[in-house]
Amino acid sequence: MNNRESAEHIFIAGIRGVLPDKLVNSQMSLHDSVLRIAGNDFSLNEIANIYVIGAGKASAAMAHYVENILVDRITDGQITVKYGHACKLKKIRVTEAGHPLPDSNGFKATREIIRIAQSASENDLVIGLFSGGGSALLTDVPEGLLPEEVVLINNLLIRSGASIHEINTIRKHLSNVKGGQLARAIWPARSVNIILSDVIGNQLDIIASGPTVPDTSTFSEALKILEDYQLMNDITDGIINYLSEGAAGNKPETPKPDDPLFSRTINVLAGTNLTALEAARKKAIDLGFTPFIINDSLQGDVAEISQYLVDTALYYMDNNEIEKPVCLLFGGETTLKVTGNGLGGRNQHLALIIAMKLQNIQGITVLAAGTDGSDGPTEATGAVIDSDTMHLALSLNADPERFLNEFDSFHFFKKTGGHIITGPTMTNVMDMIVIIVD
Repeated sequence: MNNRESAEHIFIAGIRGVLPDKLVNSQMSLHDSVLRIAGNDFSLNEIANIYVIGAGKASAAMAHYVENILVDRITDGQITVKYGHACKLKKIRVTEAGHPLPDSNGFKATREIIRIAQSASENDLVIGLFSGGGSALLTDVPEGLLPEEVVLINNLLIRSGASIHEINTIRKHLSNVKGGQLARAIWPARSVNIILSDVIGNQLDIIASGPTVPDTSTFSEALKILEDYQLMNDITDGIINYLSEGAAGNKPETPKPDDPLFSRTINVLAGTNLTALEAARKKAIDLGFTPFIINDSLQGDVAEISQYLVDTALYYMDNNEIEKPVCLLFGGETTLKVTGNGLGGRNQHLALIIAMKLQNIQGITVLAAGTDGSDGPTEATGAVIDSDTMHLALSLNADPERFLNEFDSFHFFKKTGGHIITGPTMTNVMDMIVIIVD
């Protein structure tokens, strides 16, 4: 097995460590008439109805394992997932919808989720299943705005270079369901929400835009973010007016941490990027590598991160006190401000930059990929490179500078090889980077 193949095996092991079956079964069990979720016991004899709702790339697979546990005790349910991430369920409806941009299916499914939430009464239990992608999939249209305006601002935000924290602050304030507002709809029913993190720091209020979590951000902060990224001239007057009305106190803010409605809400963090890295580390040991988990919170522009990764790899290469070969593991989520018209994603773009930096350095293999199975609007989830990547590209007359400047990393790797293609993984804990140093 060569180093490229080893890196991919280690990456796949990381994904397997955060698959929904492990996550749900580690948090939920049923014994006689007692349902235990994350150490909280619920007597089914005292619960009139159980509803299951959720959104995110992993939510349908999570719902499958919830159904396995509860069997016919579920009254109703609605899940919305990215296209290609559905699975067949018995009692819970699944809708495939647009991601990263919302579409009509997402709006329709969200209306159904809100309907179910509002129908729950004091003696009912609502189980929420949320994962990465939930912000685009759990989407609604605030009063006075059009669906097209919501889609427009989402498109502008994901191309702006803004962090997910900044993007979701705006999303929360252009919604009646994000930022704790779904918990408001569920009240007075009890709710337990199983959450899979795809954000740096695992902040529950950021994952899927925190539909059941108290929100500390404000309308004013949302406006400032738009100003900071110079988007005010690109968005509609309707959006500006809506946010300005909120900042002026003429629209209700998202519910804050002291809101009593959260007294009947439990939010459980079931899996993180570090969970995946730990599983990858064990696989690296099995394959004979000396593994190190370096960082599970990578963030920042891909250009800066690429240099950090190369510098770290060179440090371990030059350190004679460390037994080789080594496997360096990183996780997180970079940002990429897209200015070209090519096809790609942040992981493929990152891999291309690193390949150019390692052109004349042998003995380092780098894999960068998303744990959800997709990288940008492409079929690939990332790419793996080494010093041979540039040599092959030049022999094929594939100018890496041109592909990089056009943000066309997908077609670069289509031509030179190196794509990592898994298909939908039914999970999502941000990105993983595997570096092997001989």
